[in-house]
Amino acid sequence: SLKFWLESIPGVAEVASVGGFVKQYQVEVNPNALLSYGIPLSKVIEAIREANNDVGGRTIELASTEFMIRGRGYIKSIEDIENVPLGASKNGTPIFIRNVANVHIGPEMRRGIAELDGKGEVVGGIVIMRYGENALKVIDRVKAKLAEVKGSLPTGMEIVTTYDRSDLIERAIDNLIRTLLEEGLIVSFVIILFLAHFRSALVPIFMLPTAVLLSFSVMNFLDLTSNIMSLGGIAIAIGVLVDAAIVMIENAHMRLEEAPDGESRLETVIQAAKEVGRPLFFSLLIVTVSFLPVFTLEAQEGRLFRPLAFTKTFAMFFASFLSITLVPVLMVIFMKGKMKPAAKNPINRILLWMYKPVLDLALRYRKTTLLIALILVLLTIPVFMTLGSEFMPPLNEGSILYMPTSLPGMPPSEARRILQVQDKIIAGFPEVERVFGKIGRATTPTDPAPLSMVETTITLKPKEMWRKGMTWEKLVSEMDEKLQFPGMANIWWMPIQTRTEMLATGIRSNLGIKVFGPDLNVIERIAVEIEQALQDFPGTRSAFAERSTGGYYLDFVVNRVNAARYGLSVRDVEDIIETAIGGKNVTRTIEGQERYPVNVRYPRELRDDVDKLKRILVPTPSGAQIPIYQVAELKLTTGPPMIRSENGSKVGLVFVDVVGESYGDYVEAAKEYIRANVELPGGYTLEWAGQYTYLERLRAKLMLVVPVTLVIIFMLLYFNFNSVTKTMIVMLSVPFAFIGAIWILYVLGYNTSVAVWVGIIALGGVAVETSVIMIVYLDQYYERYKTEEGIGSLQLLLAAVTKGALQRMRPIIMTATTTTAALIPIMWSAGTGADVMKRIAAPMVGGMLTSTILTLIVIPAIYTIWRSREIRKVKSDMELIK
Repeated sequence: SLKFWLESIPGVAEVASVGGFVKQYQVEVNPNALLSYGIPLSKVIEAIREANNDVGGRTIELASTEFMIRGRGYIKSIEDIENVPLGASKNGTPIFIRNVANVHIGPEMRRGIAELDGKGEVVGGIVIMRYGENALKVIDRVKAKLAEVKGSLPTGMEIVTTYDRSDLIERAIDNLIRTLLEEGLIVSFVIILFLAHFRSALVPIFMLPTAVLLSFSVMNFLDLTSNIMSLGGIAIAIGVLVDAAIVMIENAHMRLEEAPDGESRLETVIQAAKEVGRPLFFSLLIVTVSFLPVFTLEAQEGRLFRPLAFTKTFAMFFASFLSITLVPVLMVIFMKGKMKPAAKNPINRILLWMYKPVLDLALRYRKTTLLIALILVLLTIPVFMTLGSEFMPPLNEGSILYMPTSLPGMPPSEARRILQVQDKIIAGFPEVERVFGKIGRATTPTDPAPLSMVETTITLKPKEMWRKGMTWEKLVSEMDEKLQFPGMANIWWMPIQTRTEMLATGIRSNLGIKVFGPDLNVIERIAVEIEQALQDFPGTRSAFAERSTGGYYLDFVVNRVNAARYGLSVRDVEDIIETAIGGKNVTRTIEGQERYPVNVRYPRELRDDVDKLKRILVPTPSGAQIPIYQVAELKLTTGPPMIRSENGSKVGLVFVDVVGESYGDYVEAAKEYIRANVELPGGYTLEWAGQYTYLERLRAKLMLVVPVTLVIIFMLLYFNFNSVTKTMIVMLSVPFAFIGAIWILYVLGYNTSVAVWVGIIALGGVAVETSVIMIVYLDQYYERYKTEEGIGSLQLLLAAVTKGALQRMRPIIMTATTTTAALIPIMWSAGTGADVMKRIAAPMVGGMLTSTILTLIVIPAIYTIWRSREIRKVKSDMELIK
């Protein structure tokens, strides 16, 4: 009943039962009784089928009332089966099923067992959600239904939740919402601190939540749910959202300070907004376009990061729109009263005191400054080459999935014993709250697991209840050490991530090797050799080769000639094998909502060893019955328990569980090691699968898309500046930003991954934006310092560049600080989803530091080199004219 109730919930596709026993009506036929009555087994099967049916006879009218006619014949009890007639004896006495068989209730053959906390067997249910549904809403509906039906449960029965994804979802969302609030407060504080004018600070403070709320409205319109990635897009964009407003306000402050007495404040503010409006629009457009590579990601990585790309783009779009519409209006409203000049702001004075001598030195030794910057870029390249690589950082779900696999041939009794022992050991760890063990398959087509495959879901207690100093990696290591069972290779991973991998690739470990070839025996030999070679390879926690021919079989090989002598076909003999030995479900009882199979076979004592199986009787057309060994040969053999094929070729799998290693580095080293230690015959090939497949696809995609994106950014910059030289100067900010990004990844020990590349892509757009504004300020002051003839001297150029850089210093530091400070809460967070978000934030934090320093120092030096050459060329041309 519970299964039917839960399946009625909107959003639930199926409830797959696992463990326990399925009720079955078992008809154990006595072959000697059949022989004495002269009744073949096929007649017993046909009689039971014909005795289980209901029919309709249309209607009849009686006493002005219409009655529907029904023929009621469904089997509802053991007695109904026992009383099924098979015919009559020579003296006319009826022969019933009870005369030739023993009918009783028994369990259906089991291919799945469930166990809880090491205490014994349980019956479980796996709620499978419909594709595209909101997981949290479906889970809430399931919980409500369970709470509703608890009161109607039989005495002694209890419902225990063994795995609940809603806890993970809520923890992840709560963690990111808290991070968003912290980011907003930090950004607001930084703005007030730098501007030292509370009213001016209100402009970006009001604009920030407005942009975020508008982003949420679009998310709601497009049915984008709040999850780690969609909220993460806003989280990494918060610091950038206020950049345009900060630059516009800072420029207005500067213009108001320089404005002569009596000049209209409104006109000054509007003019200040116009000065930076165009470059700000293009810079924000570039930040948006820089995320193009994320939109082009496909398959798993695309589904993961596309929501992040959408929400970040929405936030940037609304920030851009508000910066040229709402911000100028707010500036006019709030920028009133006395404003403290930038020179009197203590923070600004300290920054100028630190920055001016460094700038003077950089402008004096311009070529040396450029050379040092290039050397730093070159020194960073080998550091980048040493970084490991992985597809995705681990998403700690708060639960562990333990998946050991044994060799084929384990019987249900041994599987039950091992499962209970394993669960009891795991439940003994103080950090473990619940252990739900499953071996074999659930009753659903979506679960093809053999009886040799264990899937144990381990729910952990909150982190504050763990032993002091205990980490996830240390806990898994301790469990792995205690759970060493002969012939069973351990695999440790996360529940959701494992399911995703198994659906996508069939690999249930983080890495796997596919062995392709025509012969399963050779495939198995190669796979076992790879397993043995990798056992002691550095970084391997476990390696297990799926035995392609490891199944055990008792074959009945029909002798066609001998069968023909008795008038038998192969089908006649195989019917006896299928029914008498194997047991055949011949029909199903209908008992309300319940359906139970009716199984016909010989008693266990007639089929529990090979000698007895040889004497199974086969009826002949003449009415005689002969032992099966006269028409078939019995052989004990081995063969494939499961045959896999891919791309038209047979394939065997080796599951590899890697710990503490970069996937990319591990695979490259393991390839060489396998090549040296495992000989591949002609026609057999190897292919790495799992996370490595995604990693290779990601690399190929980025190698194509990133250059295209850089070309688009170059074109946008050219449209803005109408100068190739200025565009090239701005583009130099990208490698400068990467210096800090690579070094911080190296220091933190992070591998490159999809998350890291998303952070680097976001960093590139922000770095270009900062450089664009620097060039705008340098151009403004260069134009001011020109002489009437349109040219100047080197001294005037240096004065112009110095003045422009010093004026640009405060907005650059402010935008860099807000961007970096907004990411700090992500860097110190430790909740669910933090591992992924940290990899996105880390390169942005490191890159903004070096990008800011090099933008303030190197770009003025390069700008001076370019303009000085331009001045010399103009002067040279004028000399020639004279």
